[in-house]
Amino acid sequence: MAAVAELSTPSYTKTHLVHSSQLSFSSTHLHSHRRVAFRPLPRTQNARISCSVAPNQVQAPAAPPQTVDPKTKTECFGVFCLTYDLKAEEETKSWKKLINIAVSGAAGMISNHLLFKLASGEVFGPDQPIALKLLGSERSLQALEGVAMELEDSLFPLLREVSIGIDPYEVFQDAGWALLIGAKPRGPGMERAGLLDLNGQIFVEQGKALNAVASRNVKVIVVGNPCNTNALICLKNAPNIPAKNFHALTRLDENRAKCQLALKAGVFYDKVSNMTIWGNHSTTQVPDFLNARIDGLPVKEVIKDKKWLEEEFTESIQKRGGVLIQKWGRSSAASTAVSIADAIKSLITPTPEGDWFSSGVYTTGNPYGIAEDIVFSMPCRSKGDGDYELVKDIQFDDYLLKRIKKTEAELLAEKRCVGHLTGQGIPVCDLPEDTMLPGEM
Repeated sequence: MAAVAELSTPSYTKTHLVHSSQLSFSSTHLHSHRRVAFRPLPRTQNARISCSVAPNQVQAPAAPPQTVDPKTKTECFGVFCLTYDLKAEEETKSWKKLINIAVSGAAGMISNHLLFKLASGEVFGPDQPIALKLLGSERSLQALEGVAMELEDSLFPLLREVSIGIDPYEVFQDAGWALLIGAKPRGPGMERAGLLDLNGQIFVEQGKALNAVASRNVKVIVVGNPCNTNALICLKNAPNIPAKNFHALTRLDENRAKCQLALKAGVFYDKVSNMTIWGNHSTTQVPDFLNARIDGLPVKEVIKDKKWLEEEFTESIQKRGGVLIQKWGRSSAASTAVSIADAIKSLITPTPEGDWFSSGVYTTGNPYGIAEDIVFSMPCRSKGDGDYELVKDIQFDDYLLKRIKKTEAELLAEKRCVGHLTGQGIPVCDLPEDTMLPGEM
């Protein structure tokens, strides 16, 4: 059934969410009745509903909504404040149950690319309806309204709900996925330790909010830099959520490494597999060419230029973002959004046999001898259920181990620097060097 709300005075002003879910799709059963209810928006009058069903199938107009305390509800936006219920026989049987996706930094450039990928079905699939819960700041709230308007105008059938807000305790309610993109850049003269503390405070609050109101099995991907240590701070402040559910984004580094290997080998990048980024999302990260493969063969058998692999290749990945900024004058927002989508798809799609992907994950119990209780990028496989397991059949040589130890030392130093944010005591900032990524500025 198609429902069209005809308004005498169109308005895009936000209103309070009346129902906790705009649509509840299930692959097996939905409501046994159909109701199309329109929740009036401010400055609109004489709204009426036109439906493509017989009059006896439409219920009487719903009672006016009750007043909702704005402190306890997020705000839905425009057309997303409509509520639809379907008869069981009219169910779109291939569609799944609605999932809630929370996005922080939702008015930023990365989100500007990512949100439309999510809403289109490109990431979670063409049969997966979603609700987007967008977190911003007081300064960005008007921009969030603009984002919501664009999402409205794009007519995505799978996007059933959009809400915006500035309080993570409201926005993260029942979130099944949390994509934590928002973080502050490093200001002029600020040391990396200062950036760790500044953004760490944000992830303390967001971790506590996730712990209080999100789904107990929420999957969290931290993008805001320094993302590894921010992910550690977040998970330490969310003790009721499995630490395994937290990821720091290193997928863009993996994608860049695959591209450079493909260029050097003269093949398309779909021939490159088993690419691992080890360690921190910083200039100490370790692109692993020892275990990577090109068209099924070890990289070192295809690319015999050892000097290029050990020097130019590694450095090109570590500094790729800075080169892009120099050439274009802006950071890599679009490719970051693509890599977030890739990271999600790697967790909800079974990993191809023999392959793996990179993600910054909690190290406790890892099989590689890496220090425990940090977030460290490692090779992962997934059965497609949102979970993952670490790959065990990995080769190491002296070159690889030496560089893994360097990035491990950096992450341990960052951990000591944020001890006051993780409940582990007084901070001691003895960072070995400043390994700032250009995107932090």
